[in-house]
Amino acid sequence: MARRGLQVPSRNGSLSRRALTVGRDNPVFECTACGQRSQKWLGRCPGCGGWNTFEQVPGELRSEARGRGPEVEPVALSAAELEDTQRVATGIAGLDRVLGGGLVPGSVVLVAGEPGVGKSTLLLQAAARRPGLGRVLYVSAEESARQVALRARRLGCVRDNVLLLAEPSVEAVVATARRLRPALVIVDSVQTMYSERVPAVSGSVTQVREVAGQLLELAKRDGPPIILVGHVTKEGLVAGPKALEHLVDAVLEFSGSSNHPHRILRSTKNRFGSALELALFAMSDAGLEEIVSPSAVLLADRRAGAPGSAVAVVVEGNTPLLVEVQALVSRSPLGNPRRVVQGMDPGRLSLLLAVLEKRAEGRFGDRDVYVNLVGGVSVEEPALDLAVAAAVMSSALDRALPDGTAFFGEVGLLGEIRAVSRPSERLREARALGFSRCAVPASVQSAGDRDLELFPLADVRELAKLLQGIES
Repeated sequence: MARRGLQVPSRNGSLSRRALTVGRDNPVFECTACGQRSQKWLGRCPGCGGWNTFEQVPGELRSEARGRGPEVEPVALSAAELEDTQRVATGIAGLDRVLGGGLVPGSVVLVAGEPGVGKSTLLLQAAARRPGLGRVLYVSAEESARQVALRARRLGCVRDNVLLLAEPSVEAVVATARRLRPALVIVDSVQTMYSERVPAVSGSVTQVREVAGQLLELAKRDGPPIILVGHVTKEGLVAGPKALEHLVDAVLEFSGSSNHPHRILRSTKNRFGSALELALFAMSDAGLEEIVSPSAVLLADRRAGAPGSAVAVVVEGNTPLLVEVQALVSRSPLGNPRRVVQGMDPGRLSLLLAVLEKRAEGRFGDRDVYVNLVGGVSVEEPALDLAVAAAVMSSALDRALPDGTAFFGEVGLLGEIRAVSRPSERLREARALGFSRCAVPASVQSAGDRDLELFPLADVRELAKLLQGIES
């Protein structure tokens, strides 16, 4: 048997030397960055492209995995008992809505997002909003107790029912949770925790899976809901969230720009509710506050009658949302004109410009085109196409779009305006925000609403006629 020493974090956070026995038969190597496995050591991972990231999986762990488990008897699906689960409200309406009505006892929820976006702030506020909930165990594995206390005091979240534990060892956290029996456990963050059972550094795929497995067992056996914080970069290269998505019951994505106060919380997976919910928050010195009417906030500073401005009616999750699309088309001094986009797919803009040139006699070969979705939001829905096309043509012709008009519809390669889902909800949201007209695909039928006039458009040529034929 070959032996080698590996650096393993000890209970007090320091590194200690531990000898690990590795079996010679059937070795298995695993990438510490993405979890890719191989029967031999590789210098470069074929999965993520990382160099020198392969480590041999401990032999005793593989032996345990091959062991026989206890025999269990399956039951018929028709005989399975169904019972209503009493959810636990967090006190933050937007968070509860995205969760499907609150936390389910025994569930594990992953809140993933870029560092600094406000995940810790959101969860600290959730821990302090419900004093009647019971004791909340807030585990800080990357910040000291003093740092967390300073943030809690600044946010006004100092409560006697919130118990703070600054400990990176998952075994110590599980033991403390079983002794105190809290109503909620928050772990911030899962990448900085480690297990003494696994000889790997914190944040590696092996450690993250072991930590998550022990916390999952705690939730299922002892019942407290557990919220895990996971950091992820724009490229999604951090091991935590990607390795945990199949283990947890719900995945919430918290996104936003550091240069803008708006934050979006959306559900990408939810075993106990809809995975299409969304909540919008505003970050300030006092913490996060939910925006009750997101469309009104996003359109608050819009200047009516300006060329290059269009309002799109999109659907984010289950929420209809009105977003201002701004476009600027100007003559380019460069041989290769610029295409600058914020908030949408740059490839989609190139497609729309090609369609407008071919089907609507647009001229963009010598023009710089800039498109921005105001408010720091990002939209991938194809219903945004019509508003982007309208804003670009409005700026190119230097003519404002008809006042009080909203747009939604997908633009096809043939120039046709295609139907999108849930048109009635989009029209209802536009009317609620005070819009009197709506340019829609030709297939959308009027619902008999006299307060909202529809402009059915069959293709982008009709959009050009609409723009040129109506005075601003």
